[in-house]
Amino acid sequence: PFGYFAATKIKAIGDEFGREVSWKPFMIAAALKVTGGMPLPMVPLKGEYSKRDMERTSRLWGIAYRQPDKFPISSQAPCRLIYWLQAAAPDRQEEAILKLYEAYFVQGLDISSPAVAAQIISSIKGSEEELIAVTQDPEMKARLKDECDLAIQKGVFGSPYIIVDGEPFWGSDRLDQVQEWLRTGGF
Repeated sequence: PFGYFAATKIKAIGDEFGREVSWKPFMIAAALKVTGGMPLPMVPLKGEYSKRDMERTSRLWGIAYRQPDKFPISSQAPCRLIYWLQAAAPDRQEEAILKLYEAYFVQGLDISSPAVAAQIISSIKGSEEELIAVTQDPEMKARLKDECDLAIQKGVFGSPYIIVDGEPFWGSDRLDQVQEWLRTGGF
């Protein structure tokens, strides 16, 4: 959910400094294969703490949040739809990302389901049938794989991972550093 938390704030930060946000969803599972890690909730001790931290962060930032019953999930279908939107409705990507995050982390919907993800995105662009087909499209599958490979080449290993002028920042708790970096031109 830390990617969700950051997604609710990153555009305002970009706007404050005249920067555009380039949304690049990726599969954390691909990065975990490289790092040898495992999803945070499954890490002994740290997983239990993380649940508390997620709830505390949502309260601090005033962001609606409910731990989904099924967590973690595959993000293949949502990621493919977001990359499809990059061409079909680029000015609506952020809206789509926030709708998907809210559907999962507030409403508890299983957005790993192509049908569920398609229903959410259809309120923005396309029919549910068309969008389900997008999630299975070989070009979209290849695009997501390429984007994941590129992310890993750039050193991305978690979410949120924000790159500003080549400088990487990992974690929603680094947004203050992102702002300071943009304010000062680096430190």
